[in-house]
Amino acid sequence: MNQAFSIERVPFEQKHALKQLLELYTYDFTEFEPFEVDDDGLFGYDYFDKYWIEPERHPFFIKVNGKLAGFVLVRMLTGTDSDFPTLHSIAEFFIMKRHRRLGIGKAVSHQIFKMFPGAWEVFQLENNVPAIGFWRASIRDYTANHYQERQEDGKVIQTFMSRP
Repeated sequence: MNQAFSIERVPFEQKHALKQLLELYTYDFTEFEPFEVDDDGLFGYDYFDKYWIEPERHPFFIKVNGKLAGFVLVRMLTGTDSDFPTLHSIAEFFIMKRHRRLGIGKAVSHQIFKMFPGAWEVFQLENNVPAIGFWRASIRDYTANHYQERQEDGKVIQTFMSRP
């Protein structure tokens, strides 16, 4: 990877840019889920505003060479059925197509894991084969193959511990 990337928290004043990127992401995702647009031609995102209200939600831009290239939404889960009282989770992760397969996504995911040390859960829809391959490889490399994986409710779920 020879492109410089950065991860920057999305300030409230720039949430409109994240909203636009979420539309691109959701459009991409219609390959795996039958999302419909509303009367304004938008997909929308039910939890969008909560990322600036709820302290357990964290919105980040991904920039490559100073330009927007994607985003990652991180959230903390409590009261799950897992062995951990709280888990960090990737709610959404998007790299624009021109920046995919260059190592940026893996580097970003590893940096995000380090930013939030502790227990993690990452899931993919079982029909989203590219995402499953990406996350397995990224998590395997990050944890030196020390992670668990299970399937339930149409999802492939990886759990692991991150370190700072």
